Formats: sequence, structure tokens, C-alpha cells
Amino acid sequence: MNNQAVLNIPSVSDLAEAHDRIRPHIHRTPILTSTFVDEASGARIFFKCENLQRIGAFKIRGACNAILSMSDTDLSQGVVAHSSGNHAQAVALAARIRGASATIVMPSNSAKVKLAAVRDYGANVVLCEPTAEAREVETARVVAATGAALIHPFNDPRIICGQGTAARELLQDVPDIDLLLAPVGGGGLLSGTILAAQEHARRPDVIGIEPTEADDAFRSFKLGELQPSTDPKTIADGLRTGLGNLTFSMIRSGAEAIVTVEEKEIVDAMRALWMRMKIVIEASAAVPVAAILQHREDFVGKRIGVILSGGNVDLDDLPWLG
Repeated sequence: MNNQAVLNIPSVSDLAEAHDRIRPHIHRTPILTSTFVDEASGARIFFKCENLQRIGAFKIRGACNAILSMSDTDLSQGVVAHSSGNHAQAVALAARIRGASATIVMPSNSAKVKLAAVRDYGANVVLCEPTAEAREVETARVVAATGAALIHPFNDPRIICGQGTAARELLQDVPDIDLLLAPVGGGGLLSGTILAAQEHARRPDVIGIEPTEADDAFRSFKLGELQPSTDPKTIADGLRTGLGNLTFSMIRSGAEAIVTVEEKEIVDAMRALWMRMKIVIEASAAVPVAAILQHREDFVGKRIGVILSGGNVDLDDLPWLG
């Protein structure tokens, strides 16, 4: 990676190298359109369906890039990660691809479907209290006890480059995009999307979308200083994590804006795509769709690429059944 200041901010060449590295191990997911969404928004929307990716989410891209770029010596004691679900599954599968052991620290309130999937990929699961502090403490304990290499869920240039390959593929397939939208939790996907936009000739604007109930990125972007994530309550469980210093730096310099949406808007958007497009998306993936449907005036007339980040849903706990 290129060294830019202390943060080791990745470059567009790093993004291209990541894409070459992971291409044999990921799906090139389809891009779908919806007449319903186009008419409702007054825009032309292109959905990059990472809900159809391996492990059901974009996270496999970053995990594969990180683990496949490591030396055998670095992997000799295995890897460890902490995650509420999708990064957990991604690291578990990427470690299996590479033939390395994996331990995943997961909060006790993680979705059952994600817990089961991580175990199915062969990883050892260690449960912790559902707080950021508990995750960090338990992960540090595992690292100290095993010597495993930490695979951070977002604040890592290798992860960012891997995640950015989703937007890179979208822009290769639909080059005349005006605007890219991605959900933002820890900021790995949004940072990678910014990198992909910088590589593209048209340099489309990039906007991050975040739940109002987990709005640390919005506050950080507005104030120009990294703000903590404090007790997020959103249904979008994949977006409950706060930004890191690396992702904040990239988002602050490269994003056009951060937009927030309410919980009802997220559920309505999730249900709309299930019903109208016949695809399964999780609540986190519905967040940018909610922004388009509920804030039409900001998007009308534009050609917009949307990263549908994942489709891992507990079918026994759908938000409109409660």
C-alpha cells in the first residue's frame, strides 16, 4: 500500500490490484433495475446486488483481499475478527479458502442466521456483550492468547480496497453514473466506493446513507471531527459500528454528503424491494433505497448506482411481522 501520512490511505492502483487478487474467489454480482423504483424516485437506479454475493454480502471482497495478501508466516497462528455478522462470515470463509484457522468474536445479540453461517464456515465463535468496548476487549484477549492476526472489519486499507471492487464493477458495467450511494457503518464500503469513483473517468459524486439512530458518520462529517457511536438502536444491525480514523479521513475528503433516514423509512424500503424486485435484502442494504424513495427531491433526474450491501436476514424476525 502507498503510505500517505500516518493513515496509509490506499490508492486506485491498490484497488485494481485487490480486484485482480480476489476475482477468482468472488461473484461478479448482477446489476438490476426496477421500473417501480425509477418511477417512485424520478431517477434511473442501478442496483449492484451484493445480496447475491458469496456469504450474502459485499464483505467477502475485503476479507479475501486482506487474507489472500498475507504471507504464510502472518497466517501461521490463524486470524481473528470481531463482527456482528457479515464480516464474521467473510473472514471465516476467506480463512477457509486460504487454509487458515479463524476465531470470530461476535456480540451475543447477533442474528441467528449469521451466527450459524460463521460456524458452518468452520470458524470458532466467541460471544461477547453487545458493546464496542466488549468486542475490543475480547478480541484483544484472543490475540494475546493465540497470536492470531487481527482482520479489522473496516479500518484497514486492504479491507477498503476489497470492498471498493463492488463499486468498481458497477462503474465498469454502467459507466455513465452521476451518483453512487452506499450505506455507512464502519465506513469500509463507503471508503472503497470513494476510491472507485476517483478511479473512474466521470468521477461520480459519492453519498453515504446512515440510520438516524446510528448517525455518528453524519455527525462526524458535519463537525469535521470523529464522533463516537453511542448506543445505536437501528434495525440495520450491520450499521451499528462507528467510523475508524482511516475511514473517516477518506469519507471526510471524498464524500459529497452523509444523509440519514428514519427506521420506518428503512423498513418500508426493505419491504418494497422484497415485493417489487423479488430479491431478499437486509435492513442495512435498504438504507440507501430509503433515502432515494423518501427524499426524492435530492435525486430526481439522476443516474444513480446503489450498492445493495447484503441479504442475510433472520426469516423468523422480519421487521414488518412484529
